[in-house]
Parts: sequence; structure tokens; C-alpha cells
Amino acid sequence: MSTQPLTRSELARLASDLRLVCMRISRRVRYESDRELTPSQFSVLARLDGQPRTNRELADIERVSAPSMTRTTAGLVAGGYVDRTDDPADGRQVILSLTPVGRKALGRVRRQRDAWMLERFQGLSPEELDILTRARDVLATVANE
Repeated sequence: MSTQPLTRSELARLASDLRLVCMRISRRVRYESDRELTPSQFSVLARLDGQPRTNRELADIERVSAPSMTRTTAGLVAGGYVDRTDDPADGRQVILSLTPVGRKALGRVRRQRDAWMLERFQGLSPEELDILTRARDVLATVANE
């Protein structure tokens, strides 16, 4: 492994390559590990895990329009994954929270996604797994900046 610093061009290429690989992995794990929930529905359930929220809060977090989030949460309510209650502080708002069905679905999909990744790691060498372990830590730092 080279100890020379990367040139600006090499760093740009690495950034592009890693972005594309991360996007492909993310897409594959979202679409191949679950058929019960859409990726946006799963994301909403994950955002509700541990904290009830309004449609507006969810829309802001997910960076989608309020009407789009309302459609997504309406489907989750209809499926029994999410409960709606009136906001005691603002009668125009509803508070959304996970139901026991939603909590079970969230856990099930998380386990499926982890199993999908684990299956792909089975044939890797100890050296490759060590690289992934170190990369995980670096990428977590990058993601939190």
C-alpha cells in the first residue's frame, strides 16, 4: 500500500468511486432484502423508532414534501404499522407512532438486511474483512461530518 498522499485528481476519483459503490450497496440492500415495505416506508418506521413525530417533522427529516410524506404515512396507518393520535398542543397536527406490528416489521426488515450483507461477507478473506472493519470506522467519520 502506498504511503504517498493522493493527488487532488486521485482523491476526486476515490470520492466518486466510493460514492457510487455506497449507493449501489444501499440500493441493493433496500430492494433485495424486503418485499413487505417500500424503502420510503421502512425509512419512516425507522424514524419513528423511539420517538413519535408529526408528518411535517418526518417530511423535513426525509427531505420530501409534506403531501408525499402524508401519502407514505397514510399507507403505513392503513397497514397497521403506524398509529395516529391528535396532537394535544395543536389540533391541526397528528402525532405518528409505531404500533407493535410496525415495530415487529422494522425488526424483521433490519434482520433481513443484515442477513443480506452477512451472506456477501461469507466468502471474504480475513484481510478483506479487516479492510472492511477499518473502512467502516473511516466511513462513519465521513458520514458524521
